[in-house]
Amino acid sequence: MKSRIIFAILIATMVTGCSNVNNQEKQTLGEKQLTATSYFSGFDLAHDTYNAISAASNGKIYYVLSSQPYDVAGQVHVYDPQADTTRFLADLTEICGEKDKKVIAQGKSHVRFYESDGKLYFSTHVGYYEMIDGMERLPVTAPEGYGLYTGGHFLAYDLATGTFEDLGLAPHGEGVLTMTMDTERKQIYAITWPKGYFVHYDVNSGEMKELGLVSANGENGTIGEDYRVLCRSIFVDPRDGLVYYSIAEGDIMCYNPGEGIIEKLEDVDLRLDYFGSYDPTDAGSMGYNWRAVVWYPKEEVAYGVHGNSGYLFKFDPKERKIEIVDRITSEPSRKSGMYDQFSYGYLGFDLGNDGETLYYLTGGPIYENGKRVKGKDKIAMGAARGLENLHLVTYHIPTNTYTDHGPVFYEDGSRPTYVNSIALDKDGNVYTLARFEHEGKLVEDLVKIPNPFK
Repeated sequence: MKSRIIFAILIATMVTGCSNVNNQEKQTLGEKQLTATSYFSGFDLAHDTYNAISAASNGKIYYVLSSQPYDVAGQVHVYDPQADTTRFLADLTEICGEKDKKVIAQGKSHVRFYESDGKLYFSTHVGYYEMIDGMERLPVTAPEGYGLYTGGHFLAYDLATGTFEDLGLAPHGEGVLTMTMDTERKQIYAITWPKGYFVHYDVNSGEMKELGLVSANGENGTIGEDYRVLCRSIFVDPRDGLVYYSIAEGDIMCYNPGEGIIEKLEDVDLRLDYFGSYDPTDAGSMGYNWRAVVWYPKEEVAYGVHGNSGYLFKFDPKERKIEIVDRITSEPSRKSGMYDQFSYGYLGFDLGNDGETLYYLTGGPIYENGKRVKGKDKIAMGAARGLENLHLVTYHIPTNTYTDHGPVFYEDGSRPTYVNSIALDKDGNVYTLARFEHEGKLVEDLVKIPNPFK
């Protein structure tokens, strides 16, 4: 199975991705449902987005809308919950200083925003790909009249002045796939795509370090040989500043910024029976990687979710211990006993405002005439996962309380699809980036889900 879906299949999926729900189908879902509001930000080329949305201390929601064309950049926008309005902030290629260079655009951001001392830090990624050996790859042949992609940029946005700053360029012309920040020490850590270099950027000094490849040849490798799906979520232990990420084989890696070395943790890994069995050289899932992970200060551990299986676990970096907590897929998924339909899992996973409740935007199977509508057994990079419902699940850690708040629909009865991001405002409303139809065209833009506890 190739690591990314071919364009024709993607278009077919897009056509069905926002289909309406008929009355009979709604009745089978029960009365417990959430109604979401979609916002068109004015960018009709907006395409599928991963992460790229966060709430800031000023109460506003910042997000990036992705673009696929080689000559159109992604866009940064902000939503003000008080005014209930969106506003365009910047073009990614322009703020990266590449507006007049005629190179492949900075098509997207693949990471969240991290706030430190009044600034939001984030990075850019490529949105235009070249088909090589049946896989979408980082272009090696530039479109006529254009140069190749220069690489992802690390950026900062000043909340007070509204100005952007270009901090530096990722090495080897690669995009930034995964990023986190030690906001206290002002250190940025990232994994690039497609090969997967580990990068350490010191905001204080401006120094950029490249620590080598994290896992074989990453997603630039040959399937069955040196291909490895790359980790999408990194976390920092705030106590000592050590950085942790996973690899497809299930090992947990630790980077010590003081010593400048990466080492594999011994006597602990993610090769758990509950997660399933995977070939780390194959594509179509995240393998043994965790899909998303967050730090939980009250227990001084990290909570994470494994993608395909949907199991919540906690990882204690000091004790070097992994413990299964619960399965936090949607209730219909739990009852079906099957893996989630999207075999990569979902990135819409974060700790809520109370510091105790995990929020998870996940998929749920659809039933027609009492039978489960089954997706593909194996997919490529999430582009043809099949139609499913979006569910909002919360998990209150101190009381071990799992709650599926039900499927999410737009007011017209259609479904939000291709959801892999999450943010919460100060009132507990949940935001994501999802597909919906606007004036006859399918876009991926801002979606607001009301506070499920009100």
